[in-house]
Amino acid sequence: MRLRFLILACISVLGMARGAYAQGCALCYTSASALGASGQRSLDWGILILLTPALVMFLGVMFLLYRRAVSATV
Repeated sequence: MRLRFLILACISVLGMARGAYAQGCALCYTSASALGASGQRSLDWGILILLTPALVMFLGVMFLLYRRAVSATV
C-alpha cells in the first residue's frame, strides 16, 4: 500500500511540473510553430522515436529491480 502511494505521489509531482505542459524555450517554440502541419507531425514522430528507447530501458531496469526485490523478500 505504501509503495502504491509513493508511486502515485511521484507521478503527481512530475505531472504538476511546469515544463511538462509546454515548451520552455522561446526559440524552440517559435521554430516549431513556424513549421507547417506536416513539419509539426514530423516533429511529434521524432519526439516519440527518441523517447521510446529511453523509456524501454527505464522500464526494463525498473522491472529487474522489482523482480530482485520480490525475490529477496521470499
